[in-house]
Amino acid sequence: MKRVVAERYRDIDFSRAKRGPVIRPEPDKTKISIRLDTAVLEHFKDLVDKAGGGNYHSLINDCASRAHPAAFHSRRRPAGCPGACVVWARAGE
Repeated sequence: MKRVVAERYRDIDFSRAKRGPVIRPEPDKTKISIRLDTAVLEHFKDLVDKAGGGNYHSLINDCASRAHPAAFHSRRRPAGCPGACVVWARAGE
């Protein structure tokens, strides 16, 4: 059996390295973990696919803010949102 040897230590200069994420988070955004019904998530992913791109996170965020407009500042509709957000939000009334 061939013996595996660990790679020798490389001389890497970390003197100018910075801690933290490589990409800064957007202002007024908070990273969370949420559980959604599979059907709900698939619905939003399908909307994004049919629109030709975008991200479903913004679509879900837009729908939530439209469901309770008094609690949120006015937001522009994300690119690719075909208006289903308003229909989805009204269904919860």
